[in-house]
Amino acid sequence: MTPGKASTGLDENLGGLLAYLLGFVTGIIFVIIEKENQFIRFHALQSIFLFGGLFVLNFVVGMIPIFGWIISLLLAPLTFILWIVAMYKAYKGERTKFPIVGDLAENQLKKS
Repeated sequence: MTPGKASTGLDENLGGLLAYLLGFVTGIIFVIIEKENQFIRFHALQSIFLFGGLFVLNFVVGMIPIFGWIISLLLAPLTFILWIVAMYKAYKGERTKFPIVGDLAENQLKKS
């Protein structure tokens, strides 16, 4: 499969990878600047929902003494693993859907 080009001039697999690079921050950036390429927009939206949700969850759970802190410590490696897998799959040109957030990203993509 030959990667397509995006309106930003990037190959779509590189744009998909970059949408995850800084978590939900680069997801937001790519949703704003990429208007045409559905592959990049999907990964950007999934990045926002996945890493934004994990950020909020980590913040809330971190407020709970002891038990919450332990859960927070377990979330860190999980987030790192998801981050690496997401970037790898996007770079390979795969439209991998993570549970829950993948469906949210697809539904949001259909609305826009």
